[in-house]
Amino acid sequence: MTIAITILAFLIMLVGLLGSVLPILPGLPIIWLTYLGYGFFDHWESYGLKTMIITAIIVVLSFVLDQLATVWGAKKFGAGKAGMIGSVIGGITGLIVFNLPGLIIGAFGGAAVFEMLFNRRELKQALSAGAGALIGLLCGGLGKFVIGSILIMTWVWLLL
Repeated sequence: MTIAITILAFLIMLVGLLGSVLPILPGLPIIWLTYLGYGFFDHWESYGLKTMIITAIIVVLSFVLDQLATVWGAKKFGAGKAGMIGSVIGGITGLIVFNLPGLIIGAFGGAAVFEMLFNRRELKQALSAGAGALIGLLCGGLGKFVIGSILIMTWVWLLL
C-alpha cells in the first residue's frame, strides 16, 4: 500500500509540474499539497514542519517572482509603468477569459495597448514593450517549472 501511495503522490506532483507552465492548474500549490498529504500519510517520518514551511515560502515566492518576471520583461524592452501594469492586467484578464492563449496574448496586448494609451508610444515602441512582457512571462513560467522540478526532486530525496 505504501508503494501505491508513493507512486500516486509522485504522479500528482507531475501533474502539478505540468500545471506550473500551463495555467489551467495551480501547479506549485498542487506539489505543496501533495507534500502535505504525503506527510500525513507517512506520519511525518520523511520530513516535518520545517520542510513544509520552507516549501510553502518557496511556493509563495514563486508567484511573486512570476509576476515580477513579466513586469521586468516589459520594462527591459522599454515599457513604462503603464505598460507594466497593462501586462499584468492583460495577462490576468486573458487567462480568465481565454486560458493559456489569453494569458499570452493578454500580457503582450495589455503592455502594448497601455503603452499606446497612457504613455503615448508609437506602435513600434508599444509592440516592443509587449514583446518584453511576453518574454518575461515565458521566463516566469520556466522559473516555476524549475522550482517545481526542484521541489519534486527534493521530495524524492527526502523519501530515500
